[in-house]
Amino acid sequence: MEAVHPNYSTSKSKEEVFAEDNFVNPLPRAVVRQNAPILLDGEWKFSLDADDKGLVEAWHLGHDYQDKAHWPGSIEEHIAAAKGQQAVKAWQDKVVAWYEREFPLPVRANGNGAEHAMLQLTFGACGYETQVWLNGLPLKTIEGELVHVGEYTSFSYELPEEALQPVNRLTVRIADTMDADTTRGKQESHVYKRGGIWYQTYTGAVRSIWLETVERNRLRSRVGVVSIVEDNLVRFNLTTRIHDPGDYVIRLKIYNRKQDSPDPIATDEFPLRLEAGQKRQRVVIEIPDAKLWSTEQPHLYRLVAELINSKGEIAEIETYFGLRKIEARGCCIYLNNKPVYLDGILYQPGEASYEQIKKHMFAMKELGCNLVRIHIAGVDPRIYNLADKMGMLLWVEVPSPHRSNFKSRENHRDELMRMLALIGTHPSVIIWSLYNEDWGAQDIATNPDTRQYIMDMYHYMQLAHPQFLVVDNDGWQHISYEGRLKSDLLTAHLYTPDVQRWRDMLDQLVSGQMVGVAAFPLVVGDPFFYRNQVPLVVSEWGGFGFVEYGGPQDDKERAEQIRLFKDELRKRPIAGDVYTQATNIEDERNGLIDAETGALNVPAGLLSSVKR
Repeated sequence: MEAVHPNYSTSKSKEEVFAEDNFVNPLPRAVVRQNAPILLDGEWKFSLDADDKGLVEAWHLGHDYQDKAHWPGSIEEHIAAAKGQQAVKAWQDKVVAWYEREFPLPVRANGNGAEHAMLQLTFGACGYETQVWLNGLPLKTIEGELVHVGEYTSFSYELPEEALQPVNRLTVRIADTMDADTTRGKQESHVYKRGGIWYQTYTGAVRSIWLETVERNRLRSRVGVVSIVEDNLVRFNLTTRIHDPGDYVIRLKIYNRKQDSPDPIATDEFPLRLEAGQKRQRVVIEIPDAKLWSTEQPHLYRLVAELINSKGEIAEIETYFGLRKIEARGCCIYLNNKPVYLDGILYQPGEASYEQIKKHMFAMKELGCNLVRIHIAGVDPRIYNLADKMGMLLWVEVPSPHRSNFKSRENHRDELMRMLALIGTHPSVIIWSLYNEDWGAQDIATNPDTRQYIMDMYHYMQLAHPQFLVVDNDGWQHISYEGRLKSDLLTAHLYTPDVQRWRDMLDQLVSGQMVGVAAFPLVVGDPFFYRNQVPLVVSEWGGFGFVEYGGPQDDKERAEQIRLFKDELRKRPIAGDVYTQATNIEDERNGLIDAETGALNVPAGLLSSVKR
């Protein structure tokens, strides 16, 4: 096991500030704590449970594991390694795998068994279904789940003191299926089979796992940030985790990301009476002479949030945030009350490591992009921290189910809520898509229940998360109700390799034509009359490199075609565009960046709207 000891004290020397600026958080989350997390990454015992008999046979009480697997890593990789056949299709309908390892009881700074401290086990992401045992005893997540559902966000367990031993055995059962009702993104299912734009499944132990000491009464790693830039106000949505009810104080301290003084630039306190359990609490603080976060000047502040009990014991978290405002008004998108054109690119990270993702992000900026659309996929959360520092705008999406029904909508809503809880900190995230091209909402044009669900989620986002723009169904078939669009942007996916056809499609789009522009009508439900009252975004275009698409055959020809198409976009009142796509992935061979090295295959600045 590797112990990680970052220094996160509240006052820092110049040397410490410099070290922090170059420090990469080893944990895939936005929030850091003043502790020494122990990564449990590395070699684990592994067994495939082909007949799904492990629960009946009580493998969690003892099992003869025949194979080894590296965590993190997908079940597909582990099966292939165990069989020694990298090219073999991993599974067809359902897969169940078991993992196990031992770890010694960590020596905690406050002493083992300290009343105000406990051990917490966190999975950066794992699934689709995850069940965990400690020394043969079943664990429940902090939310009370015996089986955690989902595979894109983190979840945690508080380890009971009475179950801990000098050497502890951790057992994990992971199950997944091709069920089209689950949130799958572009992973294949019973509905969409692998090939073309549909990919191999990538499930299981896909992100790091770690132990850390946390306080019994604390703030969880969930910080939502909404800024009111005109008044220099920041609203924080915090989540308390309480075992001992009583009187508490939340203290906020704000620092510049880089500052010489140990004193905060703003501080405030909020007394609370808290019951046992969890509670979300909104608090607001003013930052004098606040500097705004933008793509040109991505100014970040450091938040130190403390939960203090009646004995004066402090539980602390910290994170970085930025003040920014995003709006869709009339024909344009405004960042901090200034119009901004979105020079975007579609990004599908696939199985890329964080180091590869980092190379891709810098390459996308070199291409001239100010926005990256992370396409219905789970991604290492450190990409959001990186975008915050780089000044790169992000468009994120809920990984879609592949079938439309009540169950798939329930799964979709649960996934959205999990993502919002963990991504609401970042100023770089400006746009959310609920659905893409009606995947998982195929009956959007005919089923009022589907439209009502999407409208409900859109209204929820407007009220609870006003820091984001929200797209109901990206690409086409946006919802209109009583003539009001239930999307902050009117987006269209337009694909053609022919320049004249491209001009015609763009002319039809800006003229307000709703039918015959994209593959399906742009709006469903009640009639919607476009009169420049909502920004137009061509959120997918290009695709030069698709098999049998008829587009450019080499990188030089592709670059010239992109220039021509980009020029046509900027001649029209369009608020932004998203080229498809950044890197090649499986059968999609339309990338502009080498997936391994991050090198550009086309000239730098190609996607920039700044005069070239």
